[in-house]
Amino acid sequence: MTVLPPLRDPVRRFGSRVIDFDRRIAVMAIVNRTPDSFFDQGATYALDQAVAAGLAAAEAGADWVDIGGAKFAPGPEIPAEEELDRVLPVVEALAAQSDVTISVDTFRASVAAACLRAGAHVVNDTTGLSDPELAAAVAEAPGASLVITHSLAEPRKPYPHPRYDDVVTEVRAFLEERVGRAVAAGVPESALFVDPGHDLNKTTRHSLELTRRLDEIATLGFPVLAAVSNKDFVGETLDLPKAERHDGSIVAATACAMLGARVVRMHDARSAVQAMRMLEGILGFREPILEVHNI
Repeated sequence: MTVLPPLRDPVRRFGSRVIDFDRRIAVMAIVNRTPDSFFDQGATYALDQAVAAGLAAAEAGADWVDIGGAKFAPGPEIPAEEELDRVLPVVEALAAQSDVTISVDTFRASVAAACLRAGAHVVNDTTGLSDPELAAAVAEAPGASLVITHSLAEPRKPYPHPRYDDVVTEVRAFLEERVGRAVAAGVPESALFVDPGHDLNKTTRHSLELTRRLDEIATLGFPVLAAVSNKDFVGETLDLPKAERHDGSIVAATACAMLGARVVRMHDARSAVQAMRMLEGILGFREPILEVHNI
């Protein structure tokens, strides 16, 4: 029987929705309102397409929809006003039409605060609190949660040739220190998630090492988010282009969940939901929906 690292606060509330991460591996769907997004290359840049994608993911069983207006990769700065114009209408529309958990993928305190007021439940910061005001903005929003991700680069800046003596130990120490910052700013531990940041300022070998030792990140006691979908470490491991990384991504997400991840961030929500619901059954988190075989 798989024994997973215990969580400090497994039961979390997001608006009207409650998720018990001792019994649930949440699927976070991805909606990018960017013309140059890493995987879909602007497929949901138009507002109506972004809203439709979020609602479709919720209908497919996704627990969570993550909305981004500026990709992590290096490039020209996206002004805060433009980023907010991209993500805020999607947050408002989803909050009005669904009870799905909503996060905004941003490192800016101003964008985070506006989206939390509009109905978002979580801020997903892929820059590890690069904005010193972000944690306070989350703390000031009633019931808001925060994902702290390991990365080393300044927002939208390159970070060539990353080096680690022990990537897992260093990522874990970074996350623990940033958790301390968030708590000092007023964010309760019961509102925190951590993400080791697969591929973010890491080589493929670093990301594979993080995956096989994810249980060491999970021992921090916070729900771990594994953002592995279609990433380059999957593509380089299998020598596949982005369009052909689906199966490898499902395996990577499953491996992370088996080692303690409680949220998987995935492009194909329907497939990921089926995979995680099946894994929950195998782990004994849930009962079969239908039980007639050989009964």
